[in-house]
Amino acid sequence: MRILIAEDDAELAQGLAQSLREGGHAVDWVGDGLAADTALRGTPFDLLILDLALPEIDGFEVLKRLRSRQGKTMVLILSAEDEIDARIRGLDLGADDYLTKPFALGELEARVRALARRAGSTELRARCGSLVLDRAGQRILDGDRPLDFTRTEFIVLATLIERAGKVVPKANLFDQLYDWETEADLSAIEVFVSRIRRKIERSGARIRTVRGLGYLLESPPSAQQLEQDGTD
Repeated sequence: MRILIAEDDAELAQGLAQSLREGGHAVDWVGDGLAADTALRGTPFDLLILDLALPEIDGFEVLKRLRSRQGKTMVLILSAEDEIDARIRGLDLGADDYLTKPFALGELEARVRALARRAGSTELRARCGSLVLDRAGQRILDGDRPLDFTRTEFIVLATLIERAGKVVPKANLFDQLYDWETEADLSAIEVFVSRIRRKIERSGARIRTVRGLGYLLESPPSAQQLEQDGTD
């Protein structure tokens, strides 16, 4: 997922960002509410981890502006305010979850995983032919055989499996991989796709390049389709 952390405690934000990056997410950080609002207007983030006590404008106002634009970004409020009224207000404004400080890092990571599952699918597994994305185990299998991928390759293929049969723009894949500080360009996606194609060759699934649009993951043809093709 592409995640934005809006938190004025630099040490806390940097620690969270590092942990989430190790979990395979692209993470950006801003330290005040106006910067968060600007970032959300310009970048399609999947998740916002939002402190309420932000400088410039507070977290409630950031959330209110996001939802007024019909923004679909999921929001996990992370706040020292544990009064029930603050929880109710945050959830009523459109937050998806609320976690009070201090918190256990493991719990925050579990909540992020739960929100990711909610955004992607209610199922813990997604399939394309014999390829299986195991969200709980954070792995991809060909039937029962685990496949070996780098972090970036995993994110690209997982995204394609989740949207199998649909064209995924190259820019969308790029946004899943890189934050603002990473120096990379769209050509990097072509390298990852080339490597993935070799690794999934035995599965029969195919990543097709749709020129000018992006990539499309297709299931292998069925025996019936092959028979029909042979008689044409």
